[in-house]
Amino acid sequence: MKKTLFLLVFFLFGVTLVYSQTRQITGTVTSSDDGVGIPGVSIVVKGTTAGTSTDSEGKYKISVQADATTLVFSFIGMKAQEVAITSNVIDIVMEPETRELDEVVVVGYGTSIKRELTGSISKVETKGLSEIPTSGFESAIQGKTSGVFIEQGSGKLGESIKMRIRGSSSISANNQPLYVVDGVPITTDNVGASSNQPTSPLADLTMSDVESMQVLKDASAAAIYGSRASNGVVIITTKRGKSGETKFNLNYSTGVSEPSRLMKWLNADQYIELFNEAMDNVTVDGLVLDWLPKDELWADQGKWNGIKEYDVDWQKEAFQKGKINKLTISASGGNEKTKFYAAINHDDIDGILRGNGMKKFGGRLNLDQVATKRFTFGIQMNLNRTEMERVENDNAFATPLQLVAQSPLTPVIDPLTNELNTNTIYYNSLISLRDSYNNTIVYRSLANVYGAYNILKDLTFRSEFGTDILDQREKGFFGRKTIGAGPAGEASNRSVRVINYNWENYFSYSKTFNTHDINLVAGMSYQESNTVGSNVEGKGFPTDDFQNIASAAEATAFSSWENGNNYLSYFARANYKLAEKYLFSLNGRVDGSSRFGVDNRFGFFPAVSAGWIISSEPFMEGIKKQLSFLKLRTSYGLTGNSGIPDYAHLALYQGVNYAGRNGIEPTQLQSRTLGWEKTTQFDIGLDFGLFNNRITAELDYYYKHTTDLLLYKTLPALSGYEGVWSNFGSLENKGLEFAIKSNNFTGAFVWTTDFNIAFNVNKVLDVDGAEITPNSLNYVIEGQPIGVFKMKKYAGVDPDNGDALYYLNAGSDETTNDYNLAEMQIVGSPNPDFTGGLSNTLSYKGFDFSFLINFVSGNMIYRDGGRYQSANADWFDNQTTDQMDRWQKPGDITDVPQARLGSSNGTKSSSRYLSDGSYLRLRNISLGYTLPNSIVKRLKVSSLRAYVSVLNLFTLTNYQGWDPEVNFTGTGRTTQNSNIIQGQDFYTVPQARTYSVGINLSF
Repeated sequence: MKKTLFLLVFFLFGVTLVYSQTRQITGTVTSSDDGVGIPGVSIVVKGTTAGTSTDSEGKYKISVQADATTLVFSFIGMKAQEVAITSNVIDIVMEPETRELDEVVVVGYGTSIKRELTGSISKVETKGLSEIPTSGFESAIQGKTSGVFIEQGSGKLGESIKMRIRGSSSISANNQPLYVVDGVPITTDNVGASSNQPTSPLADLTMSDVESMQVLKDASAAAIYGSRASNGVVIITTKRGKSGETKFNLNYSTGVSEPSRLMKWLNADQYIELFNEAMDNVTVDGLVLDWLPKDELWADQGKWNGIKEYDVDWQKEAFQKGKINKLTISASGGNEKTKFYAAINHDDIDGILRGNGMKKFGGRLNLDQVATKRFTFGIQMNLNRTEMERVENDNAFATPLQLVAQSPLTPVIDPLTNELNTNTIYYNSLISLRDSYNNTIVYRSLANVYGAYNILKDLTFRSEFGTDILDQREKGFFGRKTIGAGPAGEASNRSVRVINYNWENYFSYSKTFNTHDINLVAGMSYQESNTVGSNVEGKGFPTDDFQNIASAAEATAFSSWENGNNYLSYFARANYKLAEKYLFSLNGRVDGSSRFGVDNRFGFFPAVSAGWIISSEPFMEGIKKQLSFLKLRTSYGLTGNSGIPDYAHLALYQGVNYAGRNGIEPTQLQSRTLGWEKTTQFDIGLDFGLFNNRITAELDYYYKHTTDLLLYKTLPALSGYEGVWSNFGSLENKGLEFAIKSNNFTGAFVWTTDFNIAFNVNKVLDVDGAEITPNSLNYVIEGQPIGVFKMKKYAGVDPDNGDALYYLNAGSDETTNDYNLAEMQIVGSPNPDFTGGLSNTLSYKGFDFSFLINFVSGNMIYRDGGRYQSANADWFDNQTTDQMDRWQKPGDITDVPQARLGSSNGTKSSSRYLSDGSYLRLRNISLGYTLPNSIVKRLKVSSLRAYVSVLNLFTLTNYQGWDPEVNFTGTGRTTQNSNIIQGQDFYTVPQARTYSVGINLSF
């Protein structure tokens, strides 16, 4: 009994002791703006995982151990606070977090505080980008950054996307920016077959791995990258681990897609009416042309049991219901010595176009290790496998979208054979979808290892070695019934491997004394890229079941190639800050490239910039509540461009086979003096913040002048050469950029708005008076932007007779119905006048809502397919419904000429098919809900958020084609013509509208 009583007393004493070691803290968290309680504020005991959150009125209570000393209060959009536990009641007033000016920005070979920047650098907000249901990261950032124009070539998956930073700086050389991922300049050039649209190596990047993204726009920011910085630099940094508990995150989304826009086509009755009339209107010497009798003609198209039985919408046959599934699982954590981030991801996407799909699988591991007090090292590794199901290029009859040319009288399935119909006006590309495949598989490895040693307290040496290995394999098979592959099928195998490695070594010195701050960087870089490829094609297969090229009876083509380039560079930068308000920067880079002649192999690219934080001056004290920050900055510098083919400066020869004998033929002339394309850029900018930086904004004016253009000059055919690379000519870009961010509401209800707009004017200054055109549509002409449209100018329809009219001369109102007499004239530009975006983010009590609108204005698009689709029944292609508004009798006022079958009445290339490409698009809209902590704790997880989103919900435009965001470049695209060919649409797939739902889970 005594023993039992003793145990009971001991137990009660223990319980009392434990209870006495904890106490309960209560209080209320309110907003400094309106004094209203803030729900969902996180309260955590510092150094532990014990915590809670405020209720709907901002009240909280938390039990803490007796030795607890500090509570940490945090909430999105508010400044985090650490408060000492001095009583059992702690009330907190939270203030808005306006950290935009104090955030860290990644620059070349270092970081900087945004308020201290003297160059023009835009930091892209990456939060939420991984939730946007797209296949590439460029499309996810459209409209988010001023001065950055992004244009998807089509709605096909995995194809190249155009990005221009402050306009196009070159005519023949590369205009894409330099992409640097974790310090490694990566491969971004298309390595796919020229017989199809170019693929995008950037599609291999995983958006969920990205921690930050910076766009370096002016010469001061980009010159440290020297020879490849004329087109701007995009710096991407992936996620790193942080010390503390290991955190796991799971992000999953699924959705469906459909075309964002469709065109309207004639039904069977309209088709018969229009083409009957078109045949009746064709006369020869005053007599109606003796076509096949109409009933017999339509019966031949319908073929089976009369024409009224079929009314087919072939456009529907080209598209499918797209699907998208994206999964990312990541883990991060570590301690003071070791930090890690690891992730795996999987994307499974079916595009909106039949036969088009993409599957991606990848993994990442980032490790950082503090080995000693002086030495740290780390590694970043990323492996990806991307598989793309592709269709033929837009100009091929085998591509699905050319199905719209079929007559609506013709059935998809032949009822006599129950097979796909082969008795169509044009080739039925559904046969290619059934009997062929065209697959591309890419293996991509990005890796980087670094070591950093603190030589002195203020002096660090860092060495980095990075690799980018890209292996792309294309395999195609085309059955015997597909177009061009008869009588026994064709196949192809193509393989390309690019090994790109980069080694950098540099010193960093940072010192502060009194009112002086100095930061110095100096080092060297070596980069080498080697490409090896092969291609083999064969024909003649026993059956369509034998699809490997080894089964081919005959090899019809075979080739192989190797090429490479390297850069040796030395760079330095000096930043000086005086009294926290006067800023100066000087940087430069010496680059040597194997792509240039021995006489001009090295180039020097310097830049200088300065900034003045005016708001830090004593005379600003009286207005700092209203104008809380004001900085004036300016920069001037020189950058270069080396984006031309390898060996462009050399005299090249190749082996040939002639009549069974080997030989050598010259293929390229030597250009010994070929050197750098140079761009000087002046920038002046103003950064300001209002009302304690609740509103922040940036305004920039720039002028870019490019000289010694890397121009591919064509040569006369008699020379035996196509052309030669040379340094010749000049052009300019000048523009204005404005970006503003407003924290409209803070506290329980948070609302932020971002707006940006950019104007750019591009002009070719000197090409020795020549007019350069690769396609007789887009031209390079002095005094005009790159790629202007030059063609006959359409003047409408003669109301007396229905003839198409053209303006006889530029600037004249005189017209002619003789196409050959009309003068070729400049009729528009594919370059926009301005671009921009507007985004809003709102949150309240666990709910969050955001949307992004982007807009493009002033560019023209040539709808090349309109010569067949909207051709007033010039041939038997099905027509768009607007062709029913054709001229029919004298006095009719219309823009559609009289229908005349086979007469080319208004259907030749002219501005008739030139449309305004301006648009405003609701790019993305998202609604999410984060479960309260009280519920999340019961589920044993840290946080749980569910969301729904829509991509490309609607588009406002006057463009007459499928989609105004288009850039068909045709096959055989080359470096020297891709900048000129712009703004063309030829049966090009529209963008997808995608509806998706997803969850974000942390535990």
